[in-house]
Amino acid sequence: MRISCSAVLFDLDGVLVDSTGHVERQWREWAAKRGLEADRFVRVCHGRRALETIRLAAPELDAEAEVARFAEFVVEDGRSLQPLPGARELLERLPAGLWAVITSSVRASAVRRLREAGLRVPAVLIAAEDVVHGKPHPEGYLLAAERLDVPAAGCVVIEDAPAGIEAAQRAGMRTLALAGTHAAPELHAADLVIARLPAAVSRPIDEAVELLVPSLAGCS
Repeated sequence: MRISCSAVLFDLDGVLVDSTGHVERQWREWAAKRGLEADRFVRVCHGRRALETIRLAAPELDAEAEVARFAEFVVEDGRSLQPLPGARELLERLPAGLWAVITSSVRASAVRRLREAGLRVPAVLIAAEDVVHGKPHPEGYLLAAERLDVPAAGCVVIEDAPAGIEAAQRAGMRTLALAGTHAAPELHAADLVIARLPAAVSRPIDEAVELLVPSLAGCS
């Protein structure tokens, strides 16, 4: 399947970098040291900033205070992060001004993960501290489109979590859901569910991006 768009917007964890397990281990470590049940945070953390995750999973906590101290409880585990299959090749072929990363991680962590996985750091990187409202609010994706100077309706978003899919759709963007972090049925709201990242891109004369998308399952 060929999909043309003005720009490609990526989530980071579970889309470009194989860091899903890394993120879950950090939440489990934090919860254990705080004497909290980890599963309720792990169930909702993917695609969300720490602030929204804590507010959703444990509304009795002071989320802002917890986030401010989060680094005290979490230590990098030293495991090397790898890119998702096809990520490096895809980013190398995308024109620099026609793609961006929108992540719920803080900027320092996002840049570190990209570099550790051997991936390009984009000119436009929207991180947790760049927005007032995290996913599933559309603010991050709309800000990325604005900074790329492309229309929101012309963007294609590649996400791996329901919260991110909702954010992109609320921004008026088309969505490709990469199965992995969540099973395909959990991603049914996306325009299309894919098994792996697009294998190739081209740059037509009109400055658009063309993705060659391997389809796993179409979604209405």
